[in-house]
Amino acid sequence: MFDFFKSRRRKAARARPFPKSWRAIVAANVPYVSTLSPEDRAELEGHVHVFLDEKKFEGCGGLEITDEIRVTIASQACLLLLHRETDYFPDLEVVLVYPHPYVAKSSVQVARGVTIADQQARLGQSASDVVVLAWDAVRRGATSAHDGHNVTLHEFAHQLDQEDGAADGAPVLPQRAMYPAWAHVLGEEFAHLVDDVDKNHRTDIDAYGATNPAEFFAVVTEMSFEKPTALEHRHPQLYRQLSLFYCQDPAARSGGRGG
Repeated sequence: MFDFFKSRRRKAARARPFPKSWRAIVAANVPYVSTLSPEDRAELEGHVHVFLDEKKFEGCGGLEITDEIRVTIASQACLLLLHRETDYFPDLEVVLVYPHPYVAKSSVQVARGVTIADQQARLGQSASDVVVLAWDAVRRGATSAHDGHNVTLHEFAHQLDQEDGAADGAPVLPQRAMYPAWAHVLGEEFAHLVDDVDKNHRTDIDAYGATNPAEFFAVVTEMSFEKPTALEHRHPQLYRQLSLFYCQDPAARSGGRGG
């Protein structure tokens, strides 16, 4: 019964007109959206309505949450949902937004019974129920649509990865038959990146992706949307797996294929 009412509520939200002021925000801050077909833009706008209805935003470090912040973040997050059966990042409850990179405390166990406390400046992070973002990094990543770096896409890729309860670079795939190819291709590409980074070789995939499989998935998600032609050319099997998962072909949309 709950699913019925949730579905009906979401259908009504998706049918609402998209405010002109929101469309202006997307046009100014998320130029990638202009490459979408009219049908895809309409679908994206519907997803944004649902996302903003269901997710809470909180400003941190003195930042006041505005429509610009909410719509800019939501429109990027919802790019990952196009053409897919989705439950809108079901575990996510709140998006925390800082004005600038923030300091996060962490601890690392270096030996049995020995833990070192540390502090790191971060642009974003994701846990099951929360995404944290630095607003200046969000805007920079959105407006620089072809540099391969987008903190919003990165952190919401983590959200997709975490939907099955494990941050391991293996999100819930549309079909069971897709898992063997996914494991083989992404596992092999991750191992190659780790090897290249260990040998101090120059890499076209961001070296941060060598941290672990979860970060690899998030990093190549960024690249698949922002540098799709390069990723398809240099890593065709990896690009194909990401295209199948996201049900999108950004390389074809960019006009770079066959040129």
